[in-house]
Amino acid sequence: MTLEVLRLGLVDYEDAWARQRELHAAVVEGTSPDTVLLLQHPPVYTAGKRTEPHERPFDSTPVIDVDRGGKITWHGPGQLVGYPIVRLADPVDVVAHVRRLEGALIDVCAGVGLPTERVEGRSGVWVRADQRGPDRKIAAIGVRVARGVTMHGFALNCDPDMTAFANMIPCGIADAGVTSLSAELGRDVPVDEVIDAVEDAMRRVLVPSEAGVPTG
Repeated sequence: MTLEVLRLGLVDYEDAWARQRELHAAVVEGTSPDTVLLLQHPPVYTAGKRTEPHERPFDSTPVIDVDRGGKITWHGPGQLVGYPIVRLADPVDVVAHVRRLEGALIDVCAGVGLPTERVEGRSGVWVRADQRGPDRKIAAIGVRVARGVTMHGFALNCDPDMTAFANMIPCGIADAGVTSLSAELGRDVPVDEVIDAVEDAMRRVLVPSEAGVPTG
């Protein structure tokens, strides 16, 4: 089995969502290979199914309600978004899929010199609390699985406008922060610097083995 990775550049969120749905149907039907979309979005807020009213933007900025897990987040230029549309091995284990994505992104961050980790009870990839502040999320993850095939995925903050996160409660977590590779490393880390490493990491953790069990 192979994994197709498509780098799409800047894509409107709703156009990318439609592309996901088309690909999902094709992967379910067996007419398309497992595929990962790597892209950026124009600025947009999206809300997962568990988003509470008080977690939405404070200034009534429009929000797109979507069918993934998780809560509200922001997407925009400078953030690398990945949508793996892949068939999971039976029995389907959604948590294991999320852990694979987290592990891949932890490796990517390490590759540019930033130690990150998981936080128990919280999805995504984190910089742990230090003298600069509390736990800070650098990559958000929210997925949906239907008919054994995944949708949605991850968003890695490279060098986005971080002020966008101050307008809401990101991921519904009020007692932690949000950060980026650029903010943590003290230099500009654009999407172009990490996209090759992200593609390599996704291929490593998402390509099925010959036995039909995802590696990684």
